[in-house]
Formats: sequence, C-alpha cells, structure tokens
Amino acid sequence: MHYPETGRLAPVAEQSLLIKNVRPYGEDTVDVFVENGEITQIGANLDVTADREIDGQGQVLLPGLVDIHVHLREPGREDTETLATGSAAAAKGGFTAVFTMANTIPVMDQPTIAESVWLKSQALGLCDVHPVGSITKGLEGTEITEFGMMARSAAKVRMFSDDGKCVDNPMIMRRAIEYAKGQDVLLAQHCEDLRLTDNAPAHEGETAARLGLRGWPRAAEESIVARDSLLTRDYGTRMHICHLSTVGSVELVKWAKSQGIPITAEVTPHHLVLTDALLESYDGVYRVNPPLREDHDTVALRQALLDGIIDCVATDHAPHGSEEKCVEFEHARPGMLGLETSLAVIADTFVRTGQADWRWVAKVMSERPAEIVRLPGHGRPIAVGEPANLTLVAEDTTWIARGVDMDSKAENTPYEGTEFHTKVTTTILRGHITCAEGKAAAPRAV
Repeated sequence: MHYPETGRLAPVAEQSLLIKNVRPYGEDTVDVFVENGEITQIGANLDVTADREIDGQGQVLLPGLVDIHVHLREPGREDTETLATGSAAAAKGGFTAVFTMANTIPVMDQPTIAESVWLKSQALGLCDVHPVGSITKGLEGTEITEFGMMARSAAKVRMFSDDGKCVDNPMIMRRAIEYAKGQDVLLAQHCEDLRLTDNAPAHEGETAARLGLRGWPRAAEESIVARDSLLTRDYGTRMHICHLSTVGSVELVKWAKSQGIPITAEVTPHHLVLTDALLESYDGVYRVNPPLREDHDTVALRQALLDGIIDCVATDHAPHGSEEKCVEFEHARPGMLGLETSLAVIADTFVRTGQADWRWVAKVMSERPAEIVRLPGHGRPIAVGEPANLTLVAEDTTWIARGVDMDSKAENTPYEGTEFHTKVTTTILRGHITCAEGKAAAPRAV
C-alpha cells in the first residue's frame, strides 16, 4: 500500500484486527473492527471474524498520539538515540507520528538528509518519523534553507525549526517568514535571546541565586515570542512557539491570538509539573532548555493548556548519555526524555484530578498537533472510514518510571522512581500493532 499524499509506505498490517471491549475517549464500551489498516465497523458485541483479536478489558481508546517536537539524534549521535530506539520509545508511549528536530550531525538542511531519515524510519515500521528541516543552513542563523526543495522531497518536510538555537536576527526571521508563506510550511521558533542567557543553566530566581547558578530570565523567552508575533502579523505565515515556559509568554500568545495572528504554541510535560526547586540536588538530569521555572509558571501553563491558549503538548524528548548528565550542573547538556512518560504525566495531572476528560487529552496530544502541522491520517476521529492509528490506555494501572526500563537508548528521565497511575498498553499504526502489553514491537530489519 502507498500513501501518495505523503510519499510514505504503509507498514505491513494485520489483514483484519478486532479490538474488543474498549471505550473510545473513555466513553461507552464498544468493539472496533479494522481491515487493511482502516476502521470498518464500530459497535457493541460485533459478530465478525478477525485474523487477530485484542481484548481491551474496558481500556480507553484514543487516536494515536502525535508529538511535533522530539530529538531522535540520528544522524550523528547514534550513541544516545537511533531511529530504531526512538521509534520504539514512541510506540511504547502511544505515539503513531513524531517530528524529529533538525539539530542532527549533519544538520537536516538538505533534502537528501531528510529523505534518509524518513525512508529509514518507514522501513522500521514502528512510527511515522517526520524530519523537521532547519530554518537556516547549518543552524548558523545567516542563510535560509531551501524550504521548497525540502517540502517537495520524498520526506514532504512540513515544518522548519532551528530548535536548540534561536533565529535571533530579526531580518533573517522576517525573510524566513516571507519564504515560508510562499511555500505554505510551518516555522517553529526556539525563543531565546542568547544575549540574556549566555552560560545560564537555571531559571533566574531565588533558587538559582541561592545555589550560585547563573540565571536564565523569563524576558529572554518572552522578548522573542513578542518579536516573532509581530513579524508574523506583518509578514504573515503560520508560526509555532516551541516549549513555552513562562507566565509572560502565555499572556503574549493570548494577545497574539486575540489579534488574529496565526500563531500556535506547545508546552512540555516537564514544564507543566516540574519546578526549579528540583535543582537543589544539582542533578544534571534536571537541566533543560528552557529551564524549569517557578510554581506560578507551571500553574499558568496548566491553565493555558486547559483554556486552549497553549494548543498542544510536545515532549521535546532529548536523549543524552550519562557522561553528558553526570557532571557539574552548569556543564550538563540540556534535555530530558519524554516519549514514554508523556501520556502518564498528562493523564495523572489532568484526568485523574477531574480537570479534563479523555476527549481533551485526544485534542492536545493527537488532534491539535496533527492540525498544526497539517498531517493527514493522524489525529483523526475514531470513526468508520478513518485510518486505524490508535492507542489503548489502562487507567488505574500503577507503574514506576525507571530509565533502565525505557526503550530509549538513553536513561535521562526526570521522573526516575516516580509512580504513575495511567499506562499505554497497545499502539496501532494503520492496523499494525507496534506496542502490545506495554512492550514495543521489534523493528523490521533495515
């Protein structure tokens, strides 16, 4: 089977699959029948014969999760993550599509590099891994990448970002916005004025001052959010703000949307629940960019996600080796694992506390991310005629996060030893089971 709108190859699927006793969006219990990678029947006690059956035992059925911000490190840093291990981690976390950022070695600024990532991940058959092109060549911030060539390549690059670095030159960013508008692609900005954050590993606040760590001020993020909102207003393309982390950034995005500016924003699970109080240990696992903020920032971020000011959740999954984290805090590489814990963090924080329901989870972790990047086939309703990209989730299932148990090649989870109460048990990509009973399937040989 071939998908001409994306150039992707479909993984080998079960010819037919019956998913029994599941609750779409946490609602009434039904059976779901899948044939040739598509949902063909939904109803109670379906009388059908399938090549394979899954008994959901009352679990929640969601659209396959979509993460528009991950780092899978290949090419160049396969010692910390590969497409195979990253895809397995994604499948185990309930994801059927992820977007891997351009700060690879070499940088993803050429069609051939993006195509190699896309085709290899498709051959693995665990997750649709979409390469993100860089905004500037070599992430150097001086010359714009050929958006058109990459968008028309076999990888069908839909989003461009220098994530890890900010496009700090406003004229370069203006030109990128104008070019992106003509090519109808999405720009995603890492908002950080480096003149304010040079060698700063921690949020600028009382904790950093007490610990003797140089502070990363909110203004470094907020000033770029404001600047790029205005550039987007005047020169017009779709702009996405990566890993929003401050109460001020929330207010700026709210203002931009009120003005009709086509801007969207994401938040990471760790910025929703973790704060700079954790830095008391000087443990490098807690160094991340942007840094963990204060309590009132996390409260504002959670409310903004509930209110729709922040559009979606994205993990910013960033694997690092122990030699990059088990060092002095200021020398630790920024970044945390996220793919395998994201759904549990969101469910435990919002659903178990009664602040949101499973339809909302589907919106912020599947539907809205797919809409932002205009990704066909993902984030779709659970309905007859739709692709069978699905995730089964067990409620009231306790498990302990351990880096050593994760499918990622790295172990730098900030949730080491944390008890969660919601667990992905099964992930299905176009009718193909990529994770079963909480264990990712083996990738196909490449």
